[in-house]
Amino acid sequence: MVRMRNGRVVLALAVLAAVAGLRGAGGQAASAVEKLPAAPQLVILDTDIGDDIDDAYALALVLRSPELRLLGITTAYGDTELRARLVDRYLKAVGRSDIPVAAGVRTPSGAMSQAAYARQEPAKKHADGAAFLLSQIRAHPGQITLIAIGPLFNVQAAIERDPATFRKLRRVVIMGGSVYRGYDDRKSGDTHRPPDAEWNIRCDPAGARALLAAGVPVFVMPLDSTQVHLEQAKLAAIFSAGSALTDQLTLLYHEWSGAGAWKTPTLFDPVAVTYALRPDLCPAKPMRLDADDKGFTRPVEGAPNAEVCLQSDEKGFVELLLGRIAGETAR
Repeated sequence: MVRMRNGRVVLALAVLAAVAGLRGAGGQAASAVEKLPAAPQLVILDTDIGDDIDDAYALALVLRSPELRLLGITTAYGDTELRARLVDRYLKAVGRSDIPVAAGVRTPSGAMSQAAYARQEPAKKHADGAAFLLSQIRAHPGQITLIAIGPLFNVQAAIERDPATFRKLRRVVIMGGSVYRGYDDRKSGDTHRPPDAEWNIRCDPAGARALLAAGVPVFVMPLDSTQVHLEQAKLAAIFSAGSALTDQLTLLYHEWSGAGAWKTPTLFDPVAVTYALRPDLCPAKPMRLDADDKGFTRPVEGAPNAEVCLQSDEKGFVELLLGRIAGETAR
C-alpha cells in the first residue's frame, strides 16, 4: 500500500515537472490548453427550403461549419413532405444522409420553385417535425440552438404540444421581421423603405407571438440586417468551385432563377446561421417586439423579449460565406 502511494506521488511530481518545463519554454502548456477547440454547438435547422434560394445557402453554411453539429432538419410551410425530399436529395449528394430529416406542419401554399429537384428523390414518409424537435430537446436539454429560417408553424406546434420542453432550448435564432427597414426596391435601388410585413412572420404571426412569449432566449435577424445581395462575380465563384455542395447550389439556383438573365440572390437566411457562428458580425440589442395579425413586427415599450440585430457586417458575412462554401473547406 505504501509502495503504491509513493509511486503515485513520484508520477504526480513527474507530471508537474513536465508541465512546469513546458511553461518555462514560453508558456506553451497553458496556451495549448487555452486553444483546445470548444465542443460544437448542437443545432436544428427549421427551413422552408424549396422556394427562395437563400435556404439552400443557409444549409450549406451549416454543413461547412465545424462549430455546429446538425442534429436534424425540419421542413416548414406548404408541402413539407416535398421539401423534405429536396433536403434528402441535397444531403445524399453531399454525403450527409446520416442527418435526420423531418417534415413539419403542412399548410396551403403555392408551387415550389425547386419542386423538380425535389421530385427526383423517391418519396417516403418522414417523421413529424414538431415531435422530432421536442424529442431532441428532451435528449439534449439546455444545449440546442434552433435556427428557424421559415414561417414558424413548427415552432408554434412544438410550443402548443409541450411548452415546458420547448423552454429547455438553449436559444432560438430566427430570420424574420422588419423593424425599421422594409424590403429593398431592387428596381429603384432604394434600401431605406419603411417596415414591411416580412414573409416568415406574415405567414404565421401567431407563431411569432408564441415564440416571443415562450420563455426561451430569442435572437431576431430581421430585414434590417439580412438583405445581403450576392454579387454576380461571387455567385460565379461558388458555381465554379466544383464541389458536390456547390453543384447542388448551382442546380437549385437555376431552378429558382428560371430561364433568362441571372438573378441576384438575397442572402436573408444565412445571416441567421452566421449569428450562431459569429455574433460579432451581427451585434444584437435587447428589444421588445410585437407581431400583429398582418405580420408587422413593431418595437414596443416594455421588458425585452428578444435580442435584435439591426445592422450586420455585410462584407464580413460574405467573406465568411464564400470561404466556407467555395473555399478549401468545400473541396
